[in-house]
Amino acid sequence: MKIAQVQFAPWDKAYDFSLNGLEISLNDQVVVKTELGHEIGRVINLIEVDDKLVVNPDKADSQSDKKVNGKQTDMESEADKEISDEQESKREKRVVKPILRKAEEQDFANLPDKQEKERALKYAISSKDRLNLSMKIFDVHFSFDKSRITFAFIADGRIDFRDLVKDLTRHFGRQIRLHQIGIRDEAKIMGDVGHCGRILCCKQHLKDLVSITSEMSELQQCAHRGSERISGCCGRLMCCLAYEQAGYEFLDKRLPEVGRRVNVDGKRGQVVNHQVLKQVVNVLLDREKANGEEGGQVIEVDMKKRGKK
Repeated sequence: MKIAQVQFAPWDKAYDFSLNGLEISLNDQVVVKTELGHEIGRVINLIEVDDKLVVNPDKADSQSDKKVNGKQTDMESEADKEISDEQESKREKRVVKPILRKAEEQDFANLPDKQEKERALKYAISSKDRLNLSMKIFDVHFSFDKSRITFAFIADGRIDFRDLVKDLTRHFGRQIRLHQIGIRDEAKIMGDVGHCGRILCCKQHLKDLVSITSEMSELQQCAHRGSERISGCCGRLMCCLAYEQAGYEFLDKRLPEVGRRVNVDGKRGQVVNHQVLKQVVNVLLDREKANGEEGGQVIEVDMKKRGKK
């Protein structure tokens, strides 16, 4: 069974909907019914799933009512029920609602225009400033049925915005929701140009933002450049550090660990550093005063020629 993943705003997550027998393609605008009301969204992905893992919400509700009312068929024994429940618990099910229809030209005509959105955003920002809240409101989304307005914002930590919601509700006369996103998500939505001179990867092609750690920069031996040079426009470590991480990990495993005692042409020493891409290790040789050698120098050992020791 094929289901569509629909997104209502660039900063919102995607939600699953069944095609409902419609011919749906990527980037189609569709009308759906959610728990909060009717919405227009864009199809960002089409995926195949097992029919048994998809549950119609109406059937799910009826099954729930059955259990509440204690109605079980005579053919189902308690033992069979326990086995069935155990099997079902091991499989993640998707409760998906159907797409109602494709969006039409008239649907878009009924949506708020750019000027109305700008006015709403301007008022929300001014209200936030009056309340002295440490948050950045950067976008607004009106629901298709006009019953709800959602403001997207960024903040460090949790914010008590109850007074802001009360003011916005009083001003707009609609249900108000505030949606907090991370600073990396803002860069993905707004876009910019990276250090490489190209459009940000998160804006252009990255769908999922993976966790970027300082260990990645250390393994790739670029941490010494300073946080400013290895951080993106969002102020976090650059996503491209993950691109070659698997290759660095593979090459690093072929080198002896830092601190390991090794033999180099009959001389003993200790590995003090790696050059992962060159497959070279730096070895500090032991002092050999008995042979008249001061020793203590650091030499490079090419592991490609010698093999792992």
